[in-house]
Amino acid sequence: MSISTTKTIREISEDLEFTNLSEFAAKSKNSRGRKIKEIPCPLRTDFQRDRDRILYSGAFRRLKHKTQVFFSPDDDNYRTRMTHTLEVSQVSRTIAKALRLNEELTEAIALGHDIGHTPFGHSGETVLNEIMEGGYRHNEQSVRVAEVIENLNLTKETLNGIVCHSYALEPAYTLEGQIVQLADKIAYINHDIDDAIRARIIRQEDLPKDSIEYFSSDKNVRFTKMIYDIVETSYGQNFVKMSEECFEHMKILRKWMFDNVYLDSLAKHEENKAKNIVKTLFEYYYNELEKKYPSSTEQALKRTVCDYISGMTDRYAIVKFKELFLLTPLEYVKTDTFLNRMALVNGLAV
Repeated sequence: MSISTTKTIREISEDLEFTNLSEFAAKSKNSRGRKIKEIPCPLRTDFQRDRDRILYSGAFRRLKHKTQVFFSPDDDNYRTRMTHTLEVSQVSRTIAKALRLNEELTEAIALGHDIGHTPFGHSGETVLNEIMEGGYRHNEQSVRVAEVIENLNLTKETLNGIVCHSYALEPAYTLEGQIVQLADKIAYINHDIDDAIRARIIRQEDLPKDSIEYFSSDKNVRFTKMIYDIVETSYGQNFVKMSEECFEHMKILRKWMFDNVYLDSLAKHEENKAKNIVKTLFEYYYNELEKKYPSSTEQALKRTVCDYISGMTDRYAIVKFKELFLLTPLEYVKTDTFLNRMALVNGLAV
């Protein structure tokens, strides 16, 4: 195989984007760039590098032990934050390919959209939101993880897509980001229905009658109809959206899931325990850092503890809670190396 000596593989890939992708697709050659300029990779486009950096980050790996809906489930068939992310990535790439948009950018945004999520899912997020001045939002923390904690130096397109993925926010300034915003909802509504049925919290026939009539009671048909609707509505357009009819039915289904699964069901019976773990750990580590770094501000101390706890997995949070508040063998030595690193990141002063 011969490789052109006049252009790198990356440059050839960049040229192919202009040839093969929609006029509305984000082109890696036209990226708005990174916070810190870098020498281009000879093989990969900027968006491919973003994807790879997220995939190899510690924050991404820890998603495998973070709650999606069910807290620390013993049954490995239930979704975790990791499997949710992979399903969002799959849905996003399917839509991007059909619309001839940039799959690499779409995948990077999808893989990074939840890297700032807390342990115990939205229960952990609720606690941190009450503690932190200005609140806590996992989409913003995902950007902080990428920019500050892991220093991934991602492109502005990827960061914008990550921060804009949450429900009811303004669409991202790339169509690829708009895809992920919708794919996130499609993925979690459908797989959470699947998990809730597996847990015998709901039955398929319990779903809203109008939704069953519109989408069908078959999960594969429902899933596919949502994706097809986006492609049919958005093909050749400078936007990515569902038809109004499909979107209204999806919102009805989403609200029903909040009322019957997310907010009040057997899946949430342990929620107060999970919240107590996060709150108690926060108070403990704040007091410890306050003694260790007496010259630091309350804001910096809270920021450090927030970064530490939000990066925990469910199981690690439980381990630390047991270590700190239950009896442990004398020979056990505790380590909080990540907390110490967050103290350095946030510039705490002795």
